[in-house]
Amino acid sequence: MAFGFQGMEWVIILFIILLIFGPTKLPQLARGLGKALYEFRRASQGLVEEEEEKKKKPAAAKPSAEAKSSTGTTEISDELLKQLAAKLGITTEGKSREDLLKEVIELAKKQGLLGGEEKAAGTAAGQAAAGSQ
Repeated sequence: MAFGFQGMEWVIILFIILLIFGPTKLPQLARGLGKALYEFRRASQGLVEEEEEKKKKPAAAKPSAEAKSSTGTTEISDELLKQLAAKLGITTEGKSREDLLKEVIELAKKQGLLGGEEKAAGTAAGQAAAGSQ
C-alpha cells in the first residue's frame, strides 16, 4: 500500500513539508494547489458536458442559414426568410426585410408555431390586430 498512511504518518509528512517550505510559503502553496484542482475539475466537467451535448445533438442538425449575432438574437438569411414566408402563405413582393420578418413572426405566433411566452404574446397581438381590422 503506497498511500495507506495512518494518522501519525500524516503528521510526520506535514511536519517535514513545514520545515522545507516554511510557515509563510505554506498558505501560498495550498492556495495554488486549490486553484489548480478547481481549474482541473472545471475543465474536466466542461469536457463531460461537451460529450453529452454531442451525443444529444447529431452533427448533421447544425443550421447553416442561421448565425448567432453578438446581441444573442438569431439572424436568418434573406433566402430563408422568403422560404418561411412562402410556407406560411405570405407574399414577399414589395415588402422590406423588416416588414416581412415582422409579418412572418406574427403569423407564426398566431398559428402557435412559436412556443412558451412568445405564443401567448402572439395570440394577444393577433387578437388585437384582428379586433382593429
